[in-house]
Parts: sequence; structure tokens; C-alpha cells
Amino acid sequence: MANLLTPDICVIGAGSAGLSVAAAAAAFGVEVVLIEKGLMGGDCLNYGCVPSKALLAAARAAHTQEAASRFGVHGDKPKVDFAEANDHVRKVIAAIEPHDSQERFEGLGVTVLRETARFTRPDEVLAGAVSIKARRFVIATGSSAFVPPIPGLEDVPYLTNETLFQLRDRPEHLAIIGGGPIGLEMAQAHRRLGSKVTVFEAQKALGKDDPELATLVLDTLRAEGIDILEETAVEKVGRSGAGLAISAKDADGKPVTVEASHLLVATGRAPNVDGLGLEEAGVDHDRKGIAVDKGLRTSNRRVYAIGDVAGGLQFTHVAGYQAGLAIRSILFRLPVSMTSDIVPWVTYTSPELGHVGLSEAEARSRYGDKVKVLTADYAGNDRAQAEGLTKGRLKLIAGPRGRLLGADIAGAQAGEVINLLSLALSKKMTMKDLAGFIAPYPTLGELVRRAAISYYAEAPKNAWLRKAIGFLRLFG
Repeated sequence: MANLLTPDICVIGAGSAGLSVAAAAAAFGVEVVLIEKGLMGGDCLNYGCVPSKALLAAARAAHTQEAASRFGVHGDKPKVDFAEANDHVRKVIAAIEPHDSQERFEGLGVTVLRETARFTRPDEVLAGAVSIKARRFVIATGSSAFVPPIPGLEDVPYLTNETLFQLRDRPEHLAIIGGGPIGLEMAQAHRRLGSKVTVFEAQKALGKDDPELATLVLDTLRAEGIDILEETAVEKVGRSGAGLAISAKDADGKPVTVEASHLLVATGRAPNVDGLGLEEAGVDHDRKGIAVDKGLRTSNRRVYAIGDVAGGLQFTHVAGYQAGLAIRSILFRLPVSMTSDIVPWVTYTSPELGHVGLSEAEARSRYGDKVKVLTADYAGNDRAQAEGLTKGRLKLIAGPRGRLLGADIAGAQAGEVINLLSLALSKKMTMKDLAGFIAPYPTLGELVRRAAISYYAEAPKNAWLRKAIGFLRLFG
């Protein structure tokens, strides 16, 4: 007979979402059981955000040295030791691991069970030899790499984000299926570390981002030597000598065949719902994930689902945001509502690509001709000129009465600049607010102020105000 635990909250999954709920609940003295069948820290720490950004940092170091001649700094071409680059990835993970460790959470008072969890009833979960009956359950099992049913794929060795960072030898030629953020980040990282790279994308690469700014990023990647085949669908994969042959068709139906040494599948994510006993729990779900309402509750009112397993936007910061909402609902019984419009995202290529709020198309669909699109180019920014980072553009989407509806940016440190705009959007700021703040000189943050000031370019009718705005545009 299983041992019985009766905590206030039972969390299934020790990734970003689950750990955030467990830590917050424990801080309020609430009894929590946390169940994890795999690695503490989940995908983000072990296979996703952390290792990918560490590898990108190594690649950026190699590229910076190689491109130093434009600043008058000359030297030999960098010699890349791929194994040592992988060591850097391992060291970064190891440095962060203690924060997500079982020992830390047990020190916070959380009961951690390293077992597979399965609902046996709507109000009970079985984890190994332990049965848990909790007041509330939080499913935070995340997602895994989606592997499409491409003929021949099951017969050849291929990589996903869960195996890519185990490579000790540099791929001679890395083929990537998928032209989204993960595929293109890893394409640039491996190209800068010395691999030949080919990317297959069945539709448009970076298709969820502003088309103009996405093109700016794609042009840069192609200029670095990455072959990006858009509107080219892979039809089959097979062996070819010691490597692989990837067969595809382009938009005109013309066959395309590429031979590569390694293959990375980066075609999206699938929610981790198998084996959870969701039917026994009365929790509705489909291939997109567990169905939740705006308060992140499932069809079983005892059970919440947060993070990737709930579908929608699959980002670590969304998992953290949803964890906060779940805690407010469970502990304080406050009404909460998930708001996707304020969620930012960043693609960490060079240049970076950032977004928050409504896109231009979405804004025009809602507000019509009341929308103004304001831009500022990196080439007009003194800091960008000083650092030779002039490829880039910022777009602000302004709606009625100048309210910020959304923003897109392609360029250096786009992820840092989008932080300011994410705050401005969440606080419902206007172009007046963004034109009025003081940005240190010289910084890339001045791009925001310059774009916001342009909102008033056509507005003033008296000469004094026109001159004042002209002065701000000239010297601001």
C-alpha cells in the first residue's frame, strides 16, 4: 500500500514553472510536494535557454575576434576548439544548477519526489510508492522537441535540443529542419564555430516576427554563410555514405537534395502529457496541450496547468509569469487572468530580434487608420555607430491617443531594449511618456525616445511647437 501525503499543493514538474510555484508557496509556509521524473531545472536549464545562450556566447567570441580588423585590430584567424566550447556550456549549466537543485528546494521545506507522477483519481496522484492527495495540483511538465513524421527520419541519427549540446566534435555540415528561433540561433552558433550550415524551412523563416525586421536578420545570417532555404519542405531523409541526405522540394516543386554530416530537428515543441493519467483526473487536453481558462485552471477545478504543457506561448518567462498567477489564485484566491498581449520574446541571433505587444497587422486590424508606425534606425544612433552595429531598426506601434500597442526591434541588444518597451506596454504608456524620459548618452535606448518623438512630427500647427520638436529631433 502506498504511503499517503496530504500537502496543500502538489506540483508535477521541476522546470521553470514548477520550481517557481514550489519556491513561492514554500516562502509563505505552505506545505508543498514537488514531483520530477527527470532532471531538476527542466528543459531551460539542461537543454534549452541556458546551453543555447552559452553556445551563442562562445560563437560570438569567435566572430568578434574574426571581425576585429574593421576596428583596426589585426591578428590571426581564431582557432576554434569545439570541445572547449562545449565545456563552456557545461560550466554554465553547472553554475546555475544549485539554484534549481533538489537540495535547495528541500532546504526551503519542499518535499521532493524523483518519480514519475500519474493521476489515479481527480484528487490523487501516485508517484512511485507515494500517493498524494492535495488541495490543489499544478501540472508543469513542460514540452519536448516535436519530431515530424518525415519518411526515413526514424532510420537515421538526428539531433534535437536534448542531444545537440552533447556534441564534442564540430559538425562538418549541420543541416537543420526548422527556420524558427531555435533553428536559426543554432545555425548561427555553429556557423561561427566553423561548421557549414543549411537550414530548411517549409514556410517563411522567423514567420512569427515582423517581416521587414525578420528579413534584416535573415540577410545577416546569409551574409555569414548560412544557407537558408525558405518555402522548402523536407520530404525524406536517408543515409549517404558516412553522412545524411536530406531531400526536399522548393516552392516551385523543384527537388533539392543536401548532403550533411549531422541533422538537427528544430520544428517546434510538443506538450508533455503522456503517462500523466489526465483521463482519470478529468483534465481535458489535445495535441496542443492541456486546456485551461484565463485563470490557468483545467476542466478539473482542483488542477492548474502552467508553462509549455498548457500550450500557447512557450517561453521560460511566460512560465514564470503563469506561476505567479497560479500562486495568487491558489494561496490568496484572487481573480487572475492570463494576458498574452504583454508577453515579450527575443530571438538571440546577431542581430537580435525582439517583440512585445501587437504586431503592425494586428494593430491595424483592431484600430484601423488610428495606428501609426514609428521607426528609428540604428544607423542614426551614435552608440551604434561607435560600435559598428548600425544594422537594425526599431518600430513602435502607436494607437489612439498615442498609446503604445506594440514594438518590434532588430539589432544589437534588442533583448535589452525590449525590456523598457515591455514595461511601457504593461503600464499603458503613451508616446508622450516615451518621448519624455531621459536616456543616457550614448546608449541604444535613445532609439526609443527618437522614435516616440517622431509621433508628433505632423501634429503641431503652431510655429513655436514645430520649432521645439525640430530641436528635439535634432539634438535629442
